[in-house]
Formats: sequence, C-alpha cells, structure tokens
Amino acid sequence: MSSSSTESPATAHTVFPASRRVYITGSRPDIRVPMREITLSPTKLPNGTEVPNEPVRVYDTAGEWGDTAFHADSSKGLTPIRDTWIRERADVEEVAGREVKPLDDGYLSEAHRAQAEAEGRRNPIRFFDRSQRRVLRAKPGKIVTQLQYARAGLITPEMEYIAIRENTKLQRERELLEMTEAGPRNSLWRQHGGQSFGAAIPKEITPEFVRS
Repeated sequence: MSSSSTESPATAHTVFPASRRVYITGSRPDIRVPMREITLSPTKLPNGTEVPNEPVRVYDTAGEWGDTAFHADSSKGLTPIRDTWIRERADVEEVAGREVKPLDDGYLSEAHRAQAEAEGRRNPIRFFDRSQRRVLRAKPGKIVTQLQYARAGLITPEMEYIAIRENTKLQRERELLEMTEAGPRNSLWRQHGGQSFGAAIPKEITPEFVRS
C-alpha cells in the first residue's frame, strides 16, 4: 500500500484549514482510501524551544465532498467508484428502473410539490440526472452481498478498502506504534495494551481478516 503525495484540498479544507486530503492506494489503482492529514502545532518546551510534531492522519469521512476535483453539484450525484467492482463480479444485470414519482421526494402529488415550492415552504428540487446511470439488480440465483462473498472465500475490493481504513499502521510505520507502557508519557507513539475483553484483533488488519 502506498500513500499519494499529491495534495487534494477540497470543500472540507475550508472547514479544516490546518489539514489536507491524501489517499492510501490499495492493491489496485481504483482502491483509494481518503485520509485527512492534520497539521500539529509544535510542542513548546520549558526552556522556550519548540519541537515540531509530525502530522496525524485520520480517516476522512467527507467522501468526494472532501476533494477539489469533485463537481460539488448534488444534482449530478456522486461518482460510482464501486461500479467496476460490482460489474466485474458478473452477478448483476441492468434493469430499466422506473420514473421518479413526487412521493419519492415527500410530496403526495405533482400539484402538492408545485404548491409547496410556490409558497416557499420547501426549496425547489434539483432533480438528479439519471440519464447516464443504470439500475442494477442481482442475476437470478445470485446474492450480491459482502456476507455472501465472504462465505464463498472471496476477498472483494470493498473488504480491502475497509482493511486499509481500519489499519492502525496508516498513521505511521507499524514499528513506531508500540503497544507498551514504556517510554515518555507525552509520546504520541505510546499506546497502552488495554483490555481485549475476549476480542482477537491482530496488530495489522488485513483484507483476509475482514473477510473472515
């Protein structure tokens, strides 16, 4: 796994100015897990000197809204990043779908929608452009869930994505994060062993662990 060195600031950078969007790439180029790299202030020592602190990475939950490459237009929808993953498993088929109804947007009828917008009770709806989207469903006899794939022994890109996101070593090299009570109390790399309460979480979260 490698980290993208290209900064991708986004709408989120106006909310979190002391941070930047970076990506962790998996075993294939289309598995890109967004992380937010937070800049830390230097530590001021009693003698007046300052010691710089390395940035800390956390999982970025902003999705595409955290990336400046995103069109930021809700009527266009999100990029279907899982479309290739889903289709390459060859267990889905395209269906025509149906037309959008007023009830889908919380209105009893088209007249109800028009009246609500005219009276200013609700904002005008910007309809989602579905012209380039295809509705998918499972082929007959197929079950398209991650649980089913896991039971079949298949490690999916979705499982690898989760492993990358949950893996504690992403903030820095694994050897720096020691499960020990030794060392300076103010060290960012000091972590107590804690109590497992019967859980068996490995030091490295692998795709196979997620599948199992």
